[in-house]
Amino acid sequence: MRNNYLLALLSAFLLWLAWPPIPYSSVLLFIGFVPLLVAIEQVMRGNYKRKGSKVFGLAFFTGFVWNTASIYWVYNAMNAFLPALPSLFVALIPYTLGPLLMALAFRLYYQMRKRNSILLSFMGLISFWIAYEYLHQFWELSFPWMTLGNGFSNFHQLVQWYSVTGVYGGTLWIWLVNVVVFLWYWQRREQVEVYSNKILLSVTAALVLIPSVGSIIAYSQYEEHINPSEVVTVQPNIDPFGKWGPITPEEQMRVLMDLSQKVAKLNTEFFIWPETAISNYGGINEEEFREYPQYRAVIDFLEPYHNGNVLSGIESYQFYDDQRTFTARPVGNLFKDHFNAAVLIDGSSKLQFYHKSKLVPGAELMPFGSKLAFMKPLFQHFGGTTGGYGSQEEPSVFYSASGIGAAPVICYESIWGNYVAEYVAKGAQFIAVITNDGWWGDTSGKDQHLLYAKLRAIENRRWVVRSANTGISAFINQRGDIVQRSSWWVPTALSQEINLNEELTFYTKNKDLIVYLALLTGLISIGLMMVRNKKITNDSPND
Repeated sequence: MRNNYLLALLSAFLLWLAWPPIPYSSVLLFIGFVPLLVAIEQVMRGNYKRKGSKVFGLAFFTGFVWNTASIYWVYNAMNAFLPALPSLFVALIPYTLGPLLMALAFRLYYQMRKRNSILLSFMGLISFWIAYEYLHQFWELSFPWMTLGNGFSNFHQLVQWYSVTGVYGGTLWIWLVNVVVFLWYWQRREQVEVYSNKILLSVTAALVLIPSVGSIIAYSQYEEHINPSEVVTVQPNIDPFGKWGPITPEEQMRVLMDLSQKVAKLNTEFFIWPETAISNYGGINEEEFREYPQYRAVIDFLEPYHNGNVLSGIESYQFYDDQRTFTARPVGNLFKDHFNAAVLIDGSSKLQFYHKSKLVPGAELMPFGSKLAFMKPLFQHFGGTTGGYGSQEEPSVFYSASGIGAAPVICYESIWGNYVAEYVAKGAQFIAVITNDGWWGDTSGKDQHLLYAKLRAIENRRWVVRSANTGISAFINQRGDIVQRSSWWVPTALSQEINLNEELTFYTKNKDLIVYLALLTGLISIGLMMVRNKKITNDSPND
């Protein structure tokens, strides 16, 4: 088994090397799983006991090494909110849970191989994998950061067709190429030819080249419709550990406004400020926000800009007469709900709020909170959430007085392709990502977060304006090119004329159709596994 684990380790190394932010390395994803598939094939065809457990262990080992090496920075993010021990405990969720689900997909693949042909079994493996990625978006331990299709964010010229398929098209692409390369390699090594090697090489070339060349042509020929809007994004560089301490809310507002004014033009329509940029000790009551000095300061700031709007992060709260949400906490005779929110302020008295929906497990959300309510005192003792932030179920679009629709995407939400597409389907003409990546430190996490935003631009053909408190702030055009970007940990503001877009892509209108196909084939695969007394095919392993 030692050689098999070395092959599994080689797969983990290739996948890590292919992963952002290493530029243009994503093509290694096409062979990243081949060593692991070889190791698993050797187990299935070898003289081993408990083969299923060994297949599971190899797949988990690859996933754990690959995931931990790629998202090591998760611990930094948790440690910003929690002490070291609970931070490590929470970080183990993405380090181990994803690999466990990956390993389960391979374990199901092994079960299929016992009764079905290798091609049908690979169909099942791909379906199970996509189903795992989809599941990992929609439960309270969600973490779709390592969705395979995200790997092309460092080489976005190859995936302009994400405007049709989204990132799951990339996942399918990667797996198809890996499977065909594995079949070719295995036959060459074993000196057999169940499938023509020439045909396998031709299929590999077609699978790689047709989508790539088509994408590069689409990239080179894509032209944006001219519909300009002047936008400013601000990076105040306020130390997140001092935000609610030595740096007063008034000082923070001064920094934001001074930086904005340095690059603003009289026709600037949007000023994008980062996550929780508008703050107050204890938060801001949304119903009484107009009475706060921060609101008056923004109104005064906007006076020279007749069509100006400030889209900013804000830490806010609401009071209820009853506990209408699980996250609302009793305060006297009332209940108080805290939000990581966004607000749109213009020259009128109108206010628009959006409450972050995709919350970070552990830091902003207690997973399965209603079932783990008994753990509230433990989380409170460790300095974490006692019930989590409140949220809203669906995205909402901010509209300026002139009718421009903006998508207020808060931090972690920007890695959900289908969720961001909902904003656009509701009328958003550009995407504003507001975040505070300072919690992660100067790690690859901030770079990955920036690169993933390129995929949202391609999927929806919308400009992305990114305002990050400590960096990296950026403007990304509809092809996914980073047109301007800031440096890390430098106070600055950037100004850019962007093109608004009202047309909807196929992906925006239809979302993740590939997932539904994968779920259907996955159900078919499970049905095939349950068929008994079926003759084992010649290329199936003996157990």
